[in-house]
Amino acid sequence: MTDLKAKIPEGPLAEKWTRFKGNQKLVNPANKRKLDVIVVGSGLAGASAAASLGELGFNVKVFCYQDSTRRAHSIAAQGGINAAKNYPNDGDSVWRLFHDTIKGGDYRSREANVYRLAEVSGNIIDQCVAQGVPFAREYGGLLDNRSFGGAQVSRTFYARGQTGQQLLLGAYSALSRQVNKGSLEVFARTEMLDLVVVDGKARGIITRDLATGEIQRHSAHAVVVASGGYGNVFFLSTNAMGSNASAAWQCFKKGACFANPAYAQIHPTCIPVHGSFQSKLTLMSESLRNDGRIWVPKNKEDAEKIRKGTLKPTDLKEEDRDYYLERRYPAFGNLVPRDVASRAAKERCDAGYGVGTGLAVYLDFADAINRLGRDVIEARYGNLFQMYEKITDENPYETPMMIYPAIHYTMGGIWVDYELQTTVPGLFAIGEANFSDHGANRLGASALMQGLADGYFVLPYTIQNYLADEIKTPRLETSHPAFDEAEKAISERIDQLFSIQGTKSVDSFHKRLGAVMWDFVGMARNKEGLQQAIDQIVQIKKDFWSDVRIPGDKSELNPELEKAGRVADFIELGELMARDALQREESCGGHFREEYQTEEGEALRNDDQYRYVGAWEYKGADQEPVLHKEDLIFEYIQVKQRNYK
Repeated sequence: MTDLKAKIPEGPLAEKWTRFKGNQKLVNPANKRKLDVIVVGSGLAGASAAASLGELGFNVKVFCYQDSTRRAHSIAAQGGINAAKNYPNDGDSVWRLFHDTIKGGDYRSREANVYRLAEVSGNIIDQCVAQGVPFAREYGGLLDNRSFGGAQVSRTFYARGQTGQQLLLGAYSALSRQVNKGSLEVFARTEMLDLVVVDGKARGIITRDLATGEIQRHSAHAVVVASGGYGNVFFLSTNAMGSNASAAWQCFKKGACFANPAYAQIHPTCIPVHGSFQSKLTLMSESLRNDGRIWVPKNKEDAEKIRKGTLKPTDLKEEDRDYYLERRYPAFGNLVPRDVASRAAKERCDAGYGVGTGLAVYLDFADAINRLGRDVIEARYGNLFQMYEKITDENPYETPMMIYPAIHYTMGGIWVDYELQTTVPGLFAIGEANFSDHGANRLGASALMQGLADGYFVLPYTIQNYLADEIKTPRLETSHPAFDEAEKAISERIDQLFSIQGTKSVDSFHKRLGAVMWDFVGMARNKEGLQQAIDQIVQIKKDFWSDVRIPGDKSELNPELEKAGRVADFIELGELMARDALQREESCGGHFREEYQTEEGEALRNDDQYRYVGAWEYKGADQEPVLHKEDLIFEYIQVKQRNYK
């Protein structure tokens, strides 16, 4: 593989994207009809990209494993979407959004990509309003904004606590229009199992019909992966149960470098774990930190009484409460970035001040209700409060919510250049599937922003720069030997899984993996623990391939077979995450090495040695992957220790 080439345009930062668009290659309308594009995933990134490419005139195929493109995990995003429109007139700007995102990611992302994200953010809101997305509005009719972590301005547009769902319905309507026009075809209940590479270029995929078990072949001139992140490698996460990393992982095995896999985000406001029976965790929107105050008892004796049930949190006097985020970070208070808030909660609980099971802190709305009235809080967060009460059987209007950090978003992903193209020509990765915009920690409300920026406003330009050289390339017949070879490998893998006929379920292995990942590759990591994780994951992989049991048949609807393939990939990805965390001997963002912290317990970066993107290249089964480094150069922003005090 050649060196990583980011292909960042020349010129001043604020002119790079404009210069790129002014000088890129284009495909004329008549030629667009000759070109086929595959989009894997129908979340905000995939749906917006597919709809945009269809509108431009390309022939598009969209694949999703759900029964409808509307059921992608993007619907779970609650709090909002960032954009630098400065409607509240509180000092926001494209530059400030760019700066906050770079700083929030602990200076581990590419300047040019992040500036472009901030630059196109305003267009996203205009696009979605035109589609009918019902953003919240102020009394005068203007779109409303609220604050999110890591910013001192209000730049987050929202639709109560269901922003992701409303945005996805907007993208779905755009997608449906292209289906009606005939430029786009949707393949639901269909999972990508492999990438087909011909003469070094991505030229198609192998899929499995999840209802019938039929293996199918699809060719194209370019493939776009928009399949989301890999948080479910931890088993318990805020992701949907079906969210997986298999599409991205197969791309990795076909030559696409995987960047910064160790960067996994811990979200601070999740409903705490209730017991070993759980299969997933439920997120409480970060927007709640606008009005909710986070605290634990000041005295361990009070914390112990609360845990035993002999003292209620509402009985505790104000002077006996430790609003630890406000105490430690007075400038940002409860709105510090997610990684900072999560570590602070862990520190308090580890010190013995936790409530509930001991692994929980309070998110209290009493002050806000007294100040604003219950009606205002209900209008802002009513559906979130309702969801909390249904899950916990406690009324958050009367008793403080209990929250604790949990695995949420993953900042790592497939390595892409400025044009969102991977190290495999013709293969593009967008949204959470790539690594590009968030560095070591994503700020709240930035996931929806990146997904829609990539899909609506970036990829439709950059993919043409590649496809302009493919207009003379004829459509590839799926009888090509490369498809034969890929399908044969898939069939052999499925047969191998069924032939094991072991004694343990797929879920049992996933839970084992999740426990190792959370204990050693979770909120806090160290050298000894990471090495232990690698050793244990290698053993889990060996046990999986010798003792897993998959009931049923391959030629039918078989959820256990689906899970088996995904968990097999998660096991390998978990090992890569641990390796990446082991080689990065510093703390930054969501990657916290216990050996590298300040006297105050904050993340301590080592910019001289680790200011790079770590991109891993696959070298074969049971072979150690090779690390490639893309140096991060900061010309326009001052790199310094993060300070939210």
